[in-house]
Amino acid sequence: MAAQALSSLADNALLIAAIALIADLQGPDWMAPMMKWWFALAYVVLAAFVGAFADSYPKGRVMFATNAVKVVGCMLMFSYQLTGLGVPGQLVLVFAAYTLVGIGAAAYSPAKYGIVTEMLPPEQLVKGNSWIEGLTVLSIILGTVLGGVLVNPSVSAHLLSMSWMPGIVQTRAEAAILLIGVVYCLAALCNLLIPQTGISYPKQQTNPFKLVVEFAGYVRILWTDKLGQISLAVTTLFWGAGATLQFIVIEWGAQHLGYRLDQASILMGVAALGTVFGSICAGRVPLRKALSVLPLGVLMGLAVLLMPLVNRTWEVYGLLLLVGALSGFFVVPMNALLQHRGHVLLSAGHSIAVQNFNEQLNILLMLAVYSLMLWLNLRIGVIIVIFGLLVASLMLLFMRWSRLNHKRDPELHKQIGQHGHGQALR
Repeated sequence: MAAQALSSLADNALLIAAIALIADLQGPDWMAPMMKWWFALAYVVLAAFVGAFADSYPKGRVMFATNAVKVVGCMLMFSYQLTGLGVPGQLVLVFAAYTLVGIGAAAYSPAKYGIVTEMLPPEQLVKGNSWIEGLTVLSIILGTVLGGVLVNPSVSAHLLSMSWMPGIVQTRAEAAILLIGVVYCLAALCNLLIPQTGISYPKQQTNPFKLVVEFAGYVRILWTDKLGQISLAVTTLFWGAGATLQFIVIEWGAQHLGYRLDQASILMGVAALGTVFGSICAGRVPLRKALSVLPLGVLMGLAVLLMPLVNRTWEVYGLLLLVGALSGFFVVPMNALLQHRGHVLLSAGHSIAVQNFNEQLNILLMLAVYSLMLWLNLRIGVIIVIFGLLVASLMLLFMRWSRLNHKRDPELHKQIGQHGHGQALR
């Protein structure tokens, strides 16, 4: 939990530092969102390979190795001035460095979630996931805040005035990146302390073509499993909707509330705090009742529809807390159910890789649709209504899908909580 929190904290702080560095180098506006796009794309492109990698070695060692890749990316960004490149070359280096961090994050994810299924019995998965998800969201908030604080003019001026700084760094972005690198190193130390679970998997495939073919089979296995398909559909929708909602909140704050960017970013933090609260509360839901939280997804979509109607600060904050809490409460049991089914049908690493592939692919898709709506000059209120109705409608569809599955197989609920490992692989 500490390793995941520190690594995620550094990832989000580094994004802010990279954006500040691009601004200092007078780079184009599209570079910042494009970095985020490529960060997510790494999860999709590498999905067929990172699961096998995570299951080939002890999860703690995999987390250490992939965290080291993030450190290399961080240090590559730090050294942009030492390369002797001109400004265009330095901008490309910053872009490449954050993409490398994304590659490390994509390879890190199957290990960080896979070890949860190795260390905990099925009945403890929801509680374990509630802590992991809560800390992840909290680290996103704190990481974004940390990055903003480190590049703040007054803070960076203080850092640069410290006796040991001038010989190492010259700019605010360099000072921020150096300190973020320290956070990555702390995460690496935590990685080394993670115990070995003693669980081993069959020898993993190394041929890239066969890995892709096998991965396609893993995707098919989870999508055809009556329990796995529902939880995979819900978590895929959640992460795509959550990533899009971040940008919607910023635009809504600017257009509807008249907020500056720094004020609108606070709104994202408020919604994320609600998600933390919902995730913690969801830890009380037993795995066998995971599907009972599906109606909360519908309520979340309907709550989003209220955004154009609120104006007062307490109304805005209260609504965002509600949306966040509903999303956190319904996604944690779904995530635990998906991990359990993936662990039973496939393996820890491969199931998380399948999950990441679907979720990140949906993030790319929904962000593309959102960008298209902005390009069409749709008002943010219209976009919010479309978004809220889409989420609520899809959740109703998933509930209907789940009921049909249980109608066809009345004994389906008994499969929840069953122990097993890699049955489909065998």
